[in-house]
Amino acid sequence: QQFYGIMMDDADRLLHTIEQVLKAGQAGAGRHGQREPVSLTDTVAQSIALARMRHRLSEESLTLVNHISDGENEIVLGDAGDLRTAVLNLIDNAVKYSGSEVGVSVELARAPKGNLLIHVRDQGIGIPTTELKNLFHRFYRIQNATTARIKGTGLGLFIVHSIAKRHRGRVYAHSDGNGHGSTFTLELPPAPVAAS
Repeated sequence: QQFYGIMMDDADRLLHTIEQVLKAGQAGAGRHGQREPVSLTDTVAQSIALARMRHRLSEESLTLVNHISDGENEIVLGDAGDLRTAVLNLIDNAVKYSGSEVGVSVELARAPKGNLLIHVRDQGIGIPTTELKNLFHRFYRIQNATTARIKGTGLGLFIVHSIAKRHRGRVYAHSDGNGHGSTFTLELPPAPVAAS
């Protein structure tokens, strides 16, 4: 059973790597998916459920805080699969860089000017402020003793950046430095009310 578990974990990791490489290729080619009304609330909820299952997390380890009121427009125009990929990549990163004690929160909110915001916060290893501007480059990974032990392709955040751009949005990161956790924010414009 233990050997079987190791093989399944390795297979899942390889599948995830292949998916990331294919998504990065699509992003690099400037592929535009179909544009349809997508519920951001549903997308975030589905991503959290998948991340909990993938990383075997409790509800306390990965929480959702939704500041969007019932009846408020939380619809965006875009590709549902791509948006789910973007949110899931941010959550996966937060979990990976949390260390042994995972405490990740996903917050859905609205910016003062009306854009929709997804904040993914962790209490993990943090990011040196000098590295923040490089995080979204293809294959970029922070080089230090801690991150060297964490497996990754350096494609996840590049894919998130590409998806955000295709949806007329942006993604950015904040950290107070090593040991102070990180917050990644995906900002997207809401769909016109008529489209929802």
